[in-house]
Amino acid sequence: MPESGVERQLPTDEAQDLLRLVRDLARREIAPTASEDEEAGRFPREAFTLLSSAGLLGLPYDSGFGGGDQPYEVYLQVLEELAAARLTVGLGVSVHSLACHALANFGTKEQRSQHLPDMLGDGLLGAYCLSEPSSGSDAASLRTKAVRDGDTWVLTGTKAWITHGGIADFYTVLARSGGEGSHGITAFLVPGDAEGLSAAAPEKKMGMKGSPTAQVHFDGVRVSDARRLGDEGQGFQIALSALDSGRLGIAACAIGVAQAALDEAVAYAKGRSQFGRPVADFQGLRFMLADMATQIEAGRSLYLLAARLRDAGRPFSKQAAMAKLFCTDAAMKVTTDAVQVLGGYGYTADFPVERFMREAKVLQIVEGTNQIQRMVIARHLAGPESR
Repeated sequence: MPESGVERQLPTDEAQDLLRLVRDLARREIAPTASEDEEAGRFPREAFTLLSSAGLLGLPYDSGFGGGDQPYEVYLQVLEELAAARLTVGLGVSVHSLACHALANFGTKEQRSQHLPDMLGDGLLGAYCLSEPSSGSDAASLRTKAVRDGDTWVLTGTKAWITHGGIADFYTVLARSGGEGSHGITAFLVPGDAEGLSAAAPEKKMGMKGSPTAQVHFDGVRVSDARRLGDEGQGFQIALSALDSGRLGIAACAIGVAQAALDEAVAYAKGRSQFGRPVADFQGLRFMLADMATQIEAGRSLYLLAARLRDAGRPFSKQAAMAKLFCTDAAMKVTTDAVQVLGGYGYTADFPVERFMREAKVLQIVEGTNQIQRMVIARHLAGPESR
């Protein structure tokens, strides 16, 4: 993992120390085996245990419940560093944070006191269950049922494309408790060992092979009403709130992957000679590196702008969609160009840039495809589409 030339603007000395800690931890404990573990499809549960013990799984949440009290501006830059070392870890932390969002922001004080400390700092790992086999981008049409039976709810249905599916300790689940459309959905916090909960075999993916993505089945899973998050019918509002923040996590991860690819490309270009001089001396390649670096800096600035709006309590949904769109498209372009810089070597598994390119692709798809992000942005600009 070549040295990165990233210069960060952070709000406090504490945040500077935190980023140095994360960068050191990522270089020592995560990056050295990333390519080997991804190729073997090994999930790094020990890395998440380490991050939890270091207080890094609950950074944006309230310290009164075990969180780190860090602004999103800082938390996202931590994600970027982790994703640069290994996307499975960076994206996994983002998904875990997404799974905690509903409880942290819509749960009662009693619910938060009971569950959040374990979720944020005691080694638990979460998953977020919104998408289904027949409702991905159209989440409001989900079919998983939640039927009330006294003081419990009975959940029946299947969720799809679930990161950490089958290995998570808890699942934040959106299920239909009422009529059709977005107003009939309720959120629940479901234990990973609940009776009737099972997972299919993980999907066989082109990248992120170490991160299990699987369908999760709910076969009459009983959940106490004390684990209902928010009001009945409030689930879609909760989901959208979580996704605005989650999209920023994906944007930061994308810039982390792109930065790792640029660092590899620069190191290769400076160390490789052709026609009697370093490859980095050739103008065509120098211009490619300059364009890659510019895309990365622009993406980083965009996700940080959205994070600062969020931290100030201002609307940030449009900027979150813009950041997710731009950063993930930039990551795809930068990683593809990194492969080109390395030439034939870039196409081999001897260098990590081919892995970065395969990983970047999924970031254009998860947590709302980039076509969906364009729809979100356009609605902010021109209002809803005519029917």
